Amino acid sequence: MTTTTHPTKELVRAVMVQHRADRTPPMSPEQFKRELGWKMLAGARGAA
Repeated sequence: MTTTTHPTKELVRAVMVQHRADRTPPMSPEQFKRELGWKMLAGARGAA
């Protein structure tokens, strides 16, 4: 079982609203996860 961090819905919404206001191309999934700190925890990376 892997453990991941999840941003709050409010944080995701705020990032998306700000990104739309900037009028830039869509973010890649990797960039989105990096900005929100949404990643696998270090201890769970080897677990499957």
